[in-house]
Amino acid sequence: MLDDAAAGQAGVALLGGDAGIGKTRMIAELAERAASAGFAVLIGQCAELGDVLPYLPLADALRSARGELRAALDARPVLGRLLPGGTDPGMESTSGLTQQQLFGSVLGFLSAQPVLLVLEDLHWADQSTRDLLVFLSRMLQTERVCLVGTYRTDDLHRRHPLRRVLAELNRLPSVTSVELGPLDRHEMTDYLAALGGTDPRVMGEVVDRAEGNPFYAEELLEAASEGSSMTDGLAGLLLSRTELLSDPAQQVLRGAAVAGRRADHDLLQRASGLDDLAFEEAMREIVSRGLLQPDGDYGYAFRHALLQEAVYNDLLPGERTRMHGEFARLLTARGGSAAELAHHYLAGHDLPEALAASVEAGRRAERLGAPAEAHRHFDRALGLWDRVPDAEDRAGIDHASLAVRSATTAADSGDNHRAISQLRRLPPSAEINERLSYILTDLDDEQGAIAAAHAAVEAAPDGPLLARALATYARSLQWSERHDEVEAMAARALETARASDAADAETSALITLAALAALADDIPRAKELLACATAESSGNLAVDLRAIFTQARVQYENGDLAEAAVSADRGLRLAYDSGLKWSTFGTDLRFLRLLVHYVAGEWEAAEKVASGFAVRVGTPAEALLSSFALFVEVARGLPVVEERLSWLEPFCPGDPLVNAMTRGLAAEHALWQGEAEAALEHARAAIEGLPVNDPAAIRLSSTALWALADLGRPGEADAFLERARTPAAIGPGSVRRGPLGPEGLAWLARAEAEWHRAHGRLDVAAWRAVVEAFDFGFVYEVARSRHRLAEALLAAGDRAEAQQEWRLAVEAAASLRAEPLGAALAELGRRARFSSAPSSTATEEPVPASARQASARSAAARSAPGRAALGRAAPLTAREREVLALVAEGLPNREIGERLFIAQKTVSVHVSNILSKLGVASRTQAAAVAHRDDLL
Repeated sequence: MLDDAAAGQAGVALLGGDAGIGKTRMIAELAERAASAGFAVLIGQCAELGDVLPYLPLADALRSARGELRAALDARPVLGRLLPGGTDPGMESTSGLTQQQLFGSVLGFLSAQPVLLVLEDLHWADQSTRDLLVFLSRMLQTERVCLVGTYRTDDLHRRHPLRRVLAELNRLPSVTSVELGPLDRHEMTDYLAALGGTDPRVMGEVVDRAEGNPFYAEELLEAASEGSSMTDGLAGLLLSRTELLSDPAQQVLRGAAVAGRRADHDLLQRASGLDDLAFEEAMREIVSRGLLQPDGDYGYAFRHALLQEAVYNDLLPGERTRMHGEFARLLTARGGSAAELAHHYLAGHDLPEALAASVEAGRRAERLGAPAEAHRHFDRALGLWDRVPDAEDRAGIDHASLAVRSATTAADSGDNHRAISQLRRLPPSAEINERLSYILTDLDDEQGAIAAAHAAVEAAPDGPLLARALATYARSLQWSERHDEVEAMAARALETARASDAADAETSALITLAALAALADDIPRAKELLACATAESSGNLAVDLRAIFTQARVQYENGDLAEAAVSADRGLRLAYDSGLKWSTFGTDLRFLRLLVHYVAGEWEAAEKVASGFAVRVGTPAEALLSSFALFVEVARGLPVVEERLSWLEPFCPGDPLVNAMTRGLAAEHALWQGEAEAALEHARAAIEGLPVNDPAAIRLSSTALWALADLGRPGEADAFLERARTPAAIGPGSVRRGPLGPEGLAWLARAEAEWHRAHGRLDVAAWRAVVEAFDFGFVYEVARSRHRLAEALLAAGDRAEAQQEWRLAVEAAASLRAEPLGAALAELGRRARFSSAPSSTATEEPVPASARQASARSAAARSAPGRAALGRAAPLTAREREVLALVAEGLPNREIGERLFIAQKTVSVHVSNILSKLGVASRTQAAAVAHRDDLL
């Protein structure tokens, strides 16, 4: 609008929004831009004075007129009367003729030069100012004027006079209506960080309470720094809107505040004590002022939670207690929810009823699959226990059992540390020690978990509790030096569980036995056991999630990406439906799903998943998910990487997995930036936090060797290669590991190849082995390995094959939008003077386009809607069709070779040719094209 005004086309903007939403801040920015563009800026504010001072905002604006505009003002005596020292316009005649003279003078005055005229807080404007606004909106046409009026939407009650004016003006073509809405969570977090917020937990609470209002957020952040819940300024602002209500309306509003954020019509009327007519009139007054708004068919809700909080905090203590007691009595009579009853009984100081209602509310939340809410109710009941003489009779459960349920629901909601703290405060028993061991295992406290599980088995009587204790004992031993005892312990747990009909213990034992089979490379047995474990619900959601996650993990680690995706999706549906997305295995399933997308080359989906993992993390669970988001973000070179790494850093020392993921991917990021020394330090720190038999050390060691090769320092290479080889041979305790899955073997091959590179050798055979190893479906790593293979082939003098490998890598990097890899390939192509044209012989032409341009071409080719697969190149050969059919079945190269009696290397060549001919980047995409175009 400023641009239009400068060109001689006047415009009017009406800027609305709740108090504190940012209208004034926007006007300040607009005024700054207008001034820099040569506009005179006039800003006037209305005041909450009604019609006592007509034209108050105009008078306020005119006082800042300077220069040419001031001369124009002095030349108009009618306007001069509005300035200090002039005749008070409120004492003059306000006849129509006088008003016409004034309006004409304002219009002439605004024509002197480009002007931004702002009239703020029009909800307080007098009638004359509203008339002036209508006049100018209709008459301004070719003047170089931008007129802006602001108003509070939350102050426009149903009969507010400005409503009619806004409706009239919004029909004019020259008027633009802008209403500011609340900021979303990410924007609000950014805003708090800009204000100096540093504590993630405090910031998270402020974001929740502010509900998108930046002024409220700023005030709440200040209050939090002072240790209070709300500043006086914010409370005063909120309460000022209630003071204009009549006494009956204030009485009803106070009752609504006691009811909570939402209130039922009938319940609120009964609590108010008003008859039907008086209550309806009070409600009409409240709703018309925007304090409450209709909610559903028969209720009301506060416009903002902080308004409810301010009204509630303004109640006198005795008044608050009495009203809560009344709501509790009314809800009991009508059969209200246990959660509501618990709240009102507690606030009304009826502790016995509050205890009983809290326990029942926790039970109901458990049945609904809401562990966080269940824990809150159970925890409140535990806090009341010692203050209620007959607590056990009231609760219908003993103290120890209630504490175990509270701890279990805390763990299910992702708060393992809280759960352990509660359990350790209790007198030890078989049930308590079994739960303690289970949770300590999730936290990798091996010794504590084993000790608690042993105590549970020793104390448990025959039956379901013994079965659970044995299953948990087997689980706690799984990765310890006593690994040889696990199978016998799990088998005993399975037998005891089946004899006592303990379905959850049976499932837990099956999962442990399956993990042992997978470790021994007996994958068919592992899959069979997991199929039994996941066939039906065990009655324990946490165990069911563990079973599905283990099934998905075994499938993923053995290269069965399509199966892993199906299992992970099933687990995620269960986690979300049951409220367990932040539990241990709910979190694990979420990052595993991202990894399946990442490995399969489905990076748009992977990035979408990663974008849902918070950057500004506040809990260990959030930090774990955030660290996995780095996979795709580092590989694509996204700007968010640096910020995510900075927020993850404080969580690294306390969590080995977060440390391994964060520091390992920080190392890769540093290597893409050419900072090999920093990368080596990151990789070393990541490896140091892992057990010697952890397979994650293989990938991290290969990254360290990459850094050493770039630095030209072979001295440390032998140690890192040995560190990579150790987990490939040693399992838990003293057990020898069976062969690693395809990905583990591929990373080990990468470590071997990087070791050669660190010693100054570009070994063609080693890098060819890496490409073949990753060709089980890991699209990105195949491309990265082809980059190195092309280098090695060039060094060996095989230029034609080098260009072929380079071209395939460029196509894959472009399709994935892997910018750092694309840039490295572009540099290699420039040095080698490769052509990007798909030919079998090299040319002497330089690379004609950057990796980014190649990405755009490839993306355009992929998006062509009707392009048949066989129209891109020569038809598939008979052998390629056979290979494609087995690829579509999900078989890795090794099994395809066994089926067709050909070498695995030959299979790899066929798969590469198929992908090239079909114009796809992954085996999954090739299978989809094969089914779509009837190629099988």
